[in-house]
Amino acid sequence: MKGIILSGGTATRLFPLTATTSKQLLPVYDRQMIFYPLNTLIKAGIKDILMIVAPEHSGQYLNLLGSIFKNHGISLSFEVQKIPGGLPEAFIYGDDFIDEDNVALILGDNIFEDDISEAIANFKSGGHIFAKKVPDPERSGVVEFDENGKVLQIVEKPKEWISDYAIPGIYIYDNEVVEVAKNLKTSNRGELEIVDLHNYYLEKGNLSVTVLDGVWMDAGTFDSLLETAQIVKDKGLSKNFHPIVNQAIEEFSLDLKNRSKAMLEAHNLILRK
Repeated sequence: MKGIILSGGTATRLFPLTATTSKQLLPVYDRQMIFYPLNTLIKAGIKDILMIVAPEHSGQYLNLLGSIFKNHGISLSFEVQKIPGGLPEAFIYGDDFIDEDNVALILGDNIFEDDISEAIANFKSGGHIFAKKVPDPERSGVVEFDENGKVLQIVEKPKEWISDYAIPGIYIYDNEVVEVAKNLKTSNRGELEIVDLHNYYLEKGNLSVTVLDGVWMDAGTFDSLLETAQIVKDKGLSKNFHPIVNQAIEEFSLDLKNRSKAMLEAHNLILRK
């Protein structure tokens, strides 16, 4: 299983915060947002991860993540997406990366309390998505179930109520998804739509769904960013990271502190001379 984190876009709803940095590099309580989706994948046993980033922020991602996992058995690579064209583009950009493997895609601004390790471990083929009961499902893709839990339909931002279950930003597919994505037609928004991928596998009878119990947060607005940070703090989510992620962050922070101290000492030495 490979992992992809889609972390591009302009995040205009968070201007001026995102005028100088990527939304996914903004802090959520005590660490950058990007570490939460990274932790979700690593905690699920995924060790080969592709980051898709915007060109104007690619250097910042490299500075933070370029070598942070090099001693921890995690391979992190980067792909630059100049103009976002819809979520399925992640699979097109990741064509060579995915190769013959299955792939899990997670959005860089989605934070999950649930551990998806079981879904990853049990995945064989087809597609697997997640669902979360929410008070405002019309803001997302929505999945409707029958009384036995079988998926009946999936609709993107339905105008009429069909279900309380929204589809959060984490998806698992077999490697057929690359060719399926390449053959999708753009929607009226001028983008490829992830719901079309879901429906492709649904029509084949090869789409399964896991209902999430824990908190799902989409930190895309000022209010949701603030609320997410408070929930993370109250639930201690950032303290429950995989040991690899925690250790990598600690090592990175210590290295920064040592470099800052060395630079200050060098500056003071010059002044004394």
